[in-house]
Amino acid sequence: MKWSRLRTAWYVLACLLAVCVYFYGLDGQHIPKNGDEYVYEHITRLTADSGKLLPLQSQLDNMRNTKPPLLFWQGIASGSRSLWTLRYPSVMYTLLTAAMLLMLGCKLSAGSKADKLHTGYIAALTYLAFFSTYRYGRPFLTNPPEVFWLFLPLFVLLYWRQAFESRFLIPLLFGISIGIAFLYKSFALGLPVALGLSGWYLQQRRYRVADFLKQDTPKVAITITVAVALFALWFVLDPDPQSVWKEFIVGENVGKFDPHGPGYLETLLWGGSSIWSYALAFLTNPGLLTFPVAALFFVAYRRRHQLGDEQILLWIWIAALFLSFALPSQRSGRYMLAAMPAIALLCALNWQHISRKAFVASLLFAATLIATIAYLTVRLQTELPETALYPPLFWLLIAGTGVLTLLAIAVPGFTRDGSNVVALLVLLCLAAFLRPFDGALGNYGADSIRHAQGKDVWVPCNFRAVDEGHRFLLPGAAVHGYSEDQNLTANELAARFPLFAVRMALNDSTGGCAACKPLGQRLDIRGRQSSAELKEMFFEGRVFQHLFVKEVLMESTAGNLVIPAQTPAQMCR
Repeated sequence: MKWSRLRTAWYVLACLLAVCVYFYGLDGQHIPKNGDEYVYEHITRLTADSGKLLPLQSQLDNMRNTKPPLLFWQGIASGSRSLWTLRYPSVMYTLLTAAMLLMLGCKLSAGSKADKLHTGYIAALTYLAFFSTYRYGRPFLTNPPEVFWLFLPLFVLLYWRQAFESRFLIPLLFGISIGIAFLYKSFALGLPVALGLSGWYLQQRRYRVADFLKQDTPKVAITITVAVALFALWFVLDPDPQSVWKEFIVGENVGKFDPHGPGYLETLLWGGSSIWSYALAFLTNPGLLTFPVAALFFVAYRRRHQLGDEQILLWIWIAALFLSFALPSQRSGRYMLAAMPAIALLCALNWQHISRKAFVASLLFAATLIATIAYLTVRLQTELPETALYPPLFWLLIAGTGVLTLLAIAVPGFTRDGSNVVALLVLLCLAAFLRPFDGALGNYGADSIRHAQGKDVWVPCNFRAVDEGHRFLLPGAAVHGYSEDQNLTANELAARFPLFAVRMALNDSTGGCAACKPLGQRLDIRGRQSSAELKEMFFEGRVFQHLFVKEVLMESTAGNLVIPAQTPAQMCR
């Protein structure tokens, strides 16, 4: 009994840790994310500035109606004053999804009341410990609300099994939930939803097809009809519905079936969008928990004749998502994010059946990452000997995580209980390592910000709308992007722009620019390296030449500047 109470206290503290991990550094420029966040920030800002919710506004080529409006309205409602205000609703959606998993784990597991509670905690923590949840469940992206609203109907059916018998009210409510997901992401979600719902009802009817067609098909039809009707409100409310059709329906959705060169069969079997790389998402999305998830598939196959209805429903949902998003020519592991709550719950329900060796493998992987972070920290501090980058508390976190990892490996009874917590602590170590790039050292000083206010500032850009991030670094400035692909030197930039930012090596001070006046600097991490630079980083160890850089804000002292006649959208794609 005492051990059970201690275990409960451990999981409660672990959940509090998870909440802290997800909010820590949320305002940072360098949190794990997807580049689409910049595009969404851009559309949100311009739509808010227009004073109207529709039509959506953008200066980017073919990037206006890239997603339905609900995410952008969410950003406008949150204030969009800072990265934190834009992102915290995403975290709330992610935590609500984890809360549903906690409830389902308690409801569906066997054993004592304490065992049920522990299974619920494991389900929630497993989902939050997945790297895909951390990467896509915090930034200003469509994924957190999409995952929540898609998983909500499955939660209802699993938690209240009598909901299967509702003929109108529950299907109607499901339609509203799915319709909200449509308005965040796409009507294309209707295919996996229809397949998933049909599979759930067929399973409930024990595959009596006649009963399903008579009693359950109308329920599925109600859900999909209501969802599509909600999505259609975009066309009704938008003053330019033809652009919505052309840019979103045709360009964003139908366009995904275009193989763009090779034939459909070739893209299906080979390349980065092949069915094989797409299937690997089940192993890459979990991050540090890859090995337990891989073992879950083996356990499920071995125990396939012993699976209860609840686990079968979860597998049906996973299969519906996988098959639906395997159809387009463009396949991405990101499309399987909606399956990860089901994967996490299945892991929790089979936690004791998964081999301890799988958890040990994950812990060894975690130990390797902790050592890598520690090594990079020492190297980075060596590059900047006069700057105190990391406080003693950081090293205490690294040491504590390392000790806990070794303890979980050495003590068999603690291996499973420690795995999720170690994974969360590694995510926290990563965030703490990145913090200097987002704290005072990663931002321009007050004098630099004041100098740039009300002025045009050109900043480096290596992906579409990346310059949007500098609007949070230099509030009040008119930020424009110039392409890093041009490899312009500081002297060449000074001949074009009166005020600009340039990236240079950590030990460089002026970039060899005689016509430049440095105004301020900040630490930065450069992303999207070329293939040649990646080879140098991996094989020659030139990490600090291509990854960690210094960005300097400079004022040109050259006269007769020739500013290229290009819009920001043309210069930063």
